[in-house]
Amino acid sequence: MSEEELNPQTEALLETLGAGITPPTFTLSVPEGREMLDELFVDPDPEPVGEVMDTEIQGPDGPIPLRIYAPEAQGPHPVLVFFHGGGWVRGSLEGYDGLCRRLTNRADAVVVSVDYRRAPEDPFPAGFEDCYAATEWAAEYAADLGGDPDRIAVGGDSAGGNLTAAVTLAARDRDGPELDHQVLIYPAVNSPLVRWFDSYDENESGYLLELDSVTWYLDQYVDDADHGNQYAFPLRARDLSGLPPATVITAGFDPIRDEGIAYADRLAEDGVDVEHMHYESQIHAFVSLYEHLDHGVEAIDRIGEQLSAAFE
Repeated sequence: MSEEELNPQTEALLETLGAGITPPTFTLSVPEGREMLDELFVDPDPEPVGEVMDTEIQGPDGPIPLRIYAPEAQGPHPVLVFFHGGGWVRGSLEGYDGLCRRLTNRADAVVVSVDYRRAPEDPFPAGFEDCYAATEWAAEYAADLGGDPDRIAVGGDSAGGNLTAAVTLAARDRDGPELDHQVLIYPAVNSPLVRWFDSYDENESGYLLELDSVTWYLDQYVDDADHGNQYAFPLRARDLSGLPPATVITAGFDPIRDEGIAYADRLAEDGVDVEHMHYESQIHAFVSLYEHLDHGVEAIDRIGEQLSAAFE
């Protein structure tokens, strides 16, 4: 268990949500779960940005929808390619619209939000390959978006943090786009079948994301044969050298807390510059819950500062 007490705002939010409002993931149908997460994350009064455009690009196995956010000022701006969370099963452009708008404004960057294919309809590596293809596209066509092709970063939360880490590995291994930074927000980078962490036991239930749900998400996303694949579980990578500098955010009351900590440590050990921001009193998803939690607002501001510094 975290040595610090749960943040009072977070405790009040969990009480408001109540056990019956956010039932365990595995008790819901896939459409019900997707609708519930969107309702939880959608900001009814999102920040304005300069422009928002929906488009599609051709991916490895069909079209990939994108939502592109541009700052108000004239470019060229740096570009952040963003991959939403939701356990590779949930999450959407709509659910992450408010967060992407805030990142656009805080980092003064064009944000490309990727509507990658989700499990169980399209398990690994479909979503990962979509995210990599979108990153390649953003780097190639940045100038057409008012962006700077020489200043590209990737980022995401939870499953999106997993996809972010995987994309940086693939960009290195495939001689892909040069990436300036990676933002890993409580990333899911490990298979519990391969390595067990204390946080799985300490935060098994009661803090929004439950361990049973983590297991259920993984069952939808990967087969047994994928548990050794570094693009499915980046903590399995033997070598993390040569990856872009990283901002890693972890939360004390998160069942996958120790995965993110271990990955931040591995990055640093392999010579990658890492800024690790640990919110000891927070839960998984607190950044997306910025409407309710001051720590979410603070984390978004700090991410913006980290990206601005990286793009300089």
